Amino acid sequence: MTYEECLNEMYGLRRFGIKLGLDVIERMLAGLNNPHHRFSCIHIAGTNGKGSIASYLAAMLTDAGYQTGLYTSPHLVRFNERIAINGADISDDDVVNAYLAVKAVHHGDREPTFFEYTTAMALYAFAKAGVRWAVIETGMGGRLDATNILAPEISVISNISMEHSFYLGNTLADIAFEKGGIIKPDTPVVTGVRQKSATDVLRRIAAERNAPFFRLGEHFRIRRNQAGGPVSGTSTVFSYYGGNLRLKNLHTSLAGSHQADNAALSVAAAEILSEKGCALLPESSIRAGLAGAVWPGRLEVLPTRPEVIIDGAHNLEAARRLNTFLRDYSAGRPVTMVIGILDDKPLAAMLRCFLPLAGHVIFTQPLIDRRLPAEKLYEAALRLFPDRPFSTEITGSVPEAVRRAMESAQPDHLVCIAGSLYVAGEARHEFERMASGEPAGRRTMPFIS
Repeated sequence: MTYEECLNEMYGLRRFGIKLGLDVIERMLAGLNNPHHRFSCIHIAGTNGKGSIASYLAAMLTDAGYQTGLYTSPHLVRFNERIAINGADISDDDVVNAYLAVKAVHHGDREPTFFEYTTAMALYAFAKAGVRWAVIETGMGGRLDATNILAPEISVISNISMEHSFYLGNTLADIAFEKGGIIKPDTPVVTGVRQKSATDVLRRIAAERNAPFFRLGEHFRIRRNQAGGPVSGTSTVFSYYGGNLRLKNLHTSLAGSHQADNAALSVAAAEILSEKGCALLPESSIRAGLAGAVWPGRLEVLPTRPEVIIDGAHNLEAARRLNTFLRDYSAGRPVTMVIGILDDKPLAAMLRCFLPLAGHVIFTQPLIDRRLPAEKLYEAALRLFPDRPFSTEITGSVPEAVRRAMESAQPDHLVCIAGSLYVAGEARHEFERMASGEPAGRRTMPFIS
């Protein structure tokens, strides 16, 4: 089987949709001789920040000399991004081999979903490569997510806001219950959740399972650099005050003042693992991991002219964070926004975050079938801002929108591409094409949640 044939078969699994539950993944992994039992892991859930936290922790572990696997989703450009070892995506051959191994096992009467396949593939690839630690991000929720077959050394729940209500519930407490499902007996949990209703749920679950509970602002805290906002363009500086660990002037590689919270959760997890004797993570590795982590498509600044910011900003909280970042970072420069949003998102609220910062807006749509047509974005924008304090245009594709933005903006302007991780992925793909000199052509990127 070629890599292309493998991906075509895998993307065909989309027809089975999203099915939460652990029976199928348990059978799949049993057929693979339970690869997840051969390494230690960190399990991460939450609404926003999961990928950043996972990237920080994987970078710390790698710097400390551990063979480290990282499993995240979705990918932006290539499937291989989902499964990385020591900071490098696995090869095309490794993807094919993992797929064939998973395909060969008995999975019961129900066909596995795409995410169940990819989870089994990641765990198989990690065991085959002999990783010592794996950092695993949940797909949706936690309690019934396919990744919840793990027995982690520590669990991390970043934050909670309203999302995926059809699957996770209609209140913050409901969603906290689902994400709190990753808390395991006698296993520490670190969280940045702030809302009382959600915190109460997580605290109760932890108490029922005798899981030590550590909350940002309560059991450990941070102090941001007094200068505030981004430092040197994209870095945030803060000091960490934990149980026994005190670290000053920590620098994050990822942009946005909110990264101080994500980084703090990562440092707290590292401190707890070191105290447990599970992983020895010295200060040098903590600093190196925070300063060297890579997480593309999330407040990613491209050194082009005009300068470009690509940010998935795929839900309301992420849109608010982008708004905060741009207000500081744009420094009065005219901003061209490229916006594409999916049909299950709070459209009006997200547009209220994006549009007031823009002088020119290009509405577009990604390939995924859950996209909102660009025309509907335009119509919603006019209802929200009838005086239209910005100019607008509509394009039928993300690559076309990227080219239009780069052609129309002046070299000293700022271009921001946001609204969906699928938009971010297609935009990155187009910038890679432009940098390579390949001619523009029909879009062929297969995307999947």
